[in-house]
Amino acid sequence: MKLLTYLNPHKKERVGLLDDKIIIDIEDALQWLEPSWNRPLHMLSIIQESSALLPLLEKILTAKHENKLPPFLQQPENHYQLLSPLPQPLSMRDGYAFRQHVEAARRNRGVPMIAEFDNFPVFYFTNHLAVTGPGKIQVQKLALEKLDFELEVAIIIGKKCKNISASEADSVIFGYTIMNDWSARTLQMEEMKLNLGPAKGKDFATSLGPYLITRENLKTYAIAGPHGERHNLKMKAFVNGKQLSEGNLKDMSWTFAQIIERASYGVTLYPGEVIGSGTVGTGCLLELNGSQVTDNLWLHPGDQVVLEVDELGRLENQIVAADG
Repeated sequence: MKLLTYLNPHKKERVGLLDDKIIIDIEDALQWLEPSWNRPLHMLSIIQESSALLPLLEKILTAKHENKLPPFLQQPENHYQLLSPLPQPLSMRDGYAFRQHVEAARRNRGVPMIAEFDNFPVFYFTNHLAVTGPGKIQVQKLALEKLDFELEVAIIIGKKCKNISASEADSVIFGYTIMNDWSARTLQMEEMKLNLGPAKGKDFATSLGPYLITRENLKTYAIAGPHGERHNLKMKAFVNGKQLSEGNLKDMSWTFAQIIERASYGVTLYPGEVIGSGTVGTGCLLELNGSQVTDNLWLHPGDQVVLEVDELGRLENQIVAADG
């Protein structure tokens, strides 16, 4: 099941089902399915009430496939402006799960691979109130200095949990989406000399989208293991139409289940929290420049960045210089 958040013609935020490039407004469809339905929905409430709502949404999709869903409930995807599927997550953590990326980044800085990488999965908290979806990314002047993208996948927690083991943690994942962890490298490198952060180098924007797909719908791509699932999903990044990055989500050295186990140790996780995978190998300009795949290439106003992941779609953004 593919879920998204969009603006209707009246610029009101709505939640929808995406099926074959057609958006079905969820509130209107539920009212058609159950005339007594009379309350607003947003993505967080769908996640929080997923056990009750997902079966109803499946009925709506079945009606569409059987040509029983009224045409007025169905509109082409390109008629609307898409937002982040979850516009305001309860929190946002980002991991560091791909060894290839960590090794290359450290090698390019002339330092050896850090042994502690194999001890436990790490993450940091970023700004969950600076989330965007597809479209323009407003960037201030200082953040434009060595501006970078990061090709990632994120999960959305769907069930409350605490102290959960990796062997069980996949069960609390509601769904997956593409994540672009925009990075102002000059700011990041300056502040991390103080052994704290990243902060200002990261907190201005994180993009999610274009939709989220439920875990159930990725089962055919899942690779079971003793430490949780990995998924055989190709990941690519393009800048101004040129492909620069390619990897696969299955190459995570730490699984999402292991990251959840670590994050939930002594801490309650709630539905609507987001956790990123960290950058896939080759998935940012910092790594590509250091490996001399690109030559001091950074992002500038006007540049188009597209992240593409099998089954998760294409997240398309354009860099814009912010006023002031």
